[in-house]
Amino acid sequence: MDIQTVWLRTQELWGMLDQHPVLHAGLGLVLLLVVALALGRVARFVILHMAKLLGRQPAMHWIVDLLHNKLFHRLAQMVPSLVIQFGLNLVPELSNASKHFLGNVALAFTILFQVLALGALLNALLDIYARTDHARTRSIKGYVQLAKMILYIFGAIIIVATLIDRSPLLLLSGLGAMSAVILLVYKDTLLSFVASVQLTSNDMLRVGDWIEMPQVGADGDVVDITLHTVKVQNFDKTIVSIPTWRMMSESFKNWRGMQQSGGRRIKRSLFIDASGVRFVRDDEEIKLTQIHLLTDYIGRKQAELKSWNEAQGNVAALSANRRRMTNIGTFRAYALAYLHSHPDIQPDMTCMVRQMQATAQGIPLEIYCFTRTTAWADYERIQGDIFDYLLAVMPEFGLSLYQQPSGMDFRAGWTGNAKSAD
Repeated sequence: MDIQTVWLRTQELWGMLDQHPVLHAGLGLVLLLVVALALGRVARFVILHMAKLLGRQPAMHWIVDLLHNKLFHRLAQMVPSLVIQFGLNLVPELSNASKHFLGNVALAFTILFQVLALGALLNALLDIYARTDHARTRSIKGYVQLAKMILYIFGAIIIVATLIDRSPLLLLSGLGAMSAVILLVYKDTLLSFVASVQLTSNDMLRVGDWIEMPQVGADGDVVDITLHTVKVQNFDKTIVSIPTWRMMSESFKNWRGMQQSGGRRIKRSLFIDASGVRFVRDDEEIKLTQIHLLTDYIGRKQAELKSWNEAQGNVAALSANRRRMTNIGTFRAYALAYLHSHPDIQPDMTCMVRQMQATAQGIPLEIYCFTRTTAWADYERIQGDIFDYLLAVMPEFGLSLYQQPSGMDFRAGWTGNAKSAD
């Protein structure tokens, strides 16, 4: 059977369909749908293949982000609906009403895929921006989410207006009458958007900041800032989601300033037992002068005290009229000299050892200084080493740390009393 014979029989069969207009139109629609889907497959293959080829070029690496967010997939999905829109006029025996209805449906699908393509484009732009240096200080994820929300809302309005064959302005006017309900429904969204703008514009919060917000159980690093929530990963690896608007309505502590300064503060007290505080004896002064960190201090202090005592005349012979060094003051000077000589203490920041008001637990001797590092593990190691050493060297000055009596102390006391009674 040659091609001419097949063609003639096809024309004859197609002509017979004129007697059945509904069947004729149905077959035409099926044929149009098959052609549209086939062209959609071809368009998807061509578009994706060309995009992958272009994405291999170093200067056009951003195309990979478009591929990853399926922008080209959405564009290819528009082809079948476009083919149906323009191909309905070729379908025979199809009424104008059917063409109009099917055309609106196809147009609605075209608008849907256009909206999805624009959403994918916004996601790709967000990924591209996230790799820049500005993303570390200015997060635009909240703005992108708001733009997508507005895009989807207007897209839904246009699609519904297209399907019911009405003007979108009619639906928008109806939304204006429902503005009070809309404000109530999107109250959190509006509050979060305003808070997000204030947080980013004032540079109050960045991804990677260590923040503390005890009222919501947050103490860790910010891992994500979105329109509605701020995600914080605590140090125990739990995730806390905080509504964005709460970051403006409530207070939180941001440790970024400490991290940028290059030093982390040590502020801890040693509680000295007050019963051990006394004057330094002459033989102890000679012994203390052999300590390198105290050599300059003791020499300067001895000269100062000698000059003052001589100025008092004979009355300085009495102990109460004479100035003398104390073991707690000498230990305070030693601790300060030790901090100044410590290689891990920041020399350009405040460093002091101060005596606080005495309490029922003893005399607080506060160590106030800054480490050279802000890393948590190193900071704790340095702080521990400093206090380990100061606690161990304290008896050299005749001092001891205050400690409340424990059960072991009471048992030892009772045992001693029992032996004395025997």
